[in-house]
Amino acid sequence: MISRVTSGHSTFSSEGRFNDWRLAAQSIIGFWAFYLVTVLLRGLLGPEAAAAIGYRFVNAAAGLALTFLIYITVRVLARDGSVRRMALVAAAAALPAAILLSAISLRMASDDKPMGPQSQITTQEGVAIVQRGNNVRIVKGNGDELEVNLPPLSEIIAEKMPRLIADGTVTWYFLLAAWCAFFIAMTEQRRTRIAESRLATAEKAAHVAQVRALRYQVNPHFLFNTLNSLSSLVMSGRTDRAEEMLMALSTFFRTSLSVDPSADVTLSEEIGLQRLYLEIEKVRFPDRLHVTIEIPDELANARVPALILQPIIENAIKYGVSTTTRRVELTISAHRLDGGRMQLDLTNRLTDSATISATPAPTHEGTGVGLANVCQRLEAHYGGRADCRFGPIPGGYQVSIAIPVDDDD
Repeated sequence: MISRVTSGHSTFSSEGRFNDWRLAAQSIIGFWAFYLVTVLLRGLLGPEAAAAIGYRFVNAAAGLALTFLIYITVRVLARDGSVRRMALVAAAAALPAAILLSAISLRMASDDKPMGPQSQITTQEGVAIVQRGNNVRIVKGNGDELEVNLPPLSEIIAEKMPRLIADGTVTWYFLLAAWCAFFIAMTEQRRTRIAESRLATAEKAAHVAQVRALRYQVNPHFLFNTLNSLSSLVMSGRTDRAEEMLMALSTFFRTSLSVDPSADVTLSEEIGLQRLYLEIEKVRFPDRLHVTIEIPDELANARVPALILQPIIENAIKYGVSTTTRRVELTISAHRLDGGRMQLDLTNRLTDSATISATPAPTHEGTGVGLANVCQRLEAHYGGRADCRFGPIPGGYQVSIAIPVDDDD
């Protein structure tokens, strides 16, 4: 495992402590390459650029190695991975590295070098200044000459070593601090992207799990009702109708269980599944149940959650048909709404104007499956883009659900 979360901070395990070494290597190499190119371009403007190139490469190489040591120190001491701790460790580790870089730079600059070629500058007054190494001769126009031997550069640096190291340390420290700030920012950005990716994956998995859980609640409820009806048919001697129900039940389960509970199906496929279910219920209520389905062709291919209509139809049968001796009209209809949505209406109504004797309840006391199941599935699937409304109407009960519909459907 690369990392784990503890008390709100990501904690690096021993296997994953240096899992960002590629990012560190790229940033360190890029940082010091930029430094080297900058100082070399600046040096080209001066007459002694060639002499400075050598120790600039040494500075860059030393800085490269010390920056890698800072990275290792941060990863070892800032194990919790918090930005604050990383910043504190980096700030502390950069100080000795800056002191060491300053000392290396002064050491390279103070090395006595052999005398270079003679250089000469002539002023407007005709005075010639001739320098060769530490020897400087001033020759006037009348032939007078003054010769001065400057002390070695190493002696000058040695006299002011503490101050020079301090000044150099400040310069190098800010350079190293700039890399630390850049690296910590890149690390946090990378960590944020990983966290967002993991969160999106977790949310998707949770959504699928929720939809599956809600979907699988339907089967026990439906199976209980069907087996109860089969038992009644057998006990009453209506074996032919019991056989018809068993065949319809077999077809329904073979079809419905082949559907992925987290997937969508077309509205025509969903209606086809519900026709199988209603054929089972018609065996129970041949004289009381009348079904009307009105689905326009333009919405036949609209996508809906699999078996989203089944709990609604179950409630319509259980509380609208089985509780009355009158004929009940069960209507399933669909129409398009403005705003790219589709509305499905399921209505159970007595065929006359009398008030229905018992209206469907939103949930079933035994299993908790019902309209609440439908509303939860819609919320999990579409969020606030879908809604579910239900309630009594004159002579019956109606459930209306609205869901988004793609224009290509």
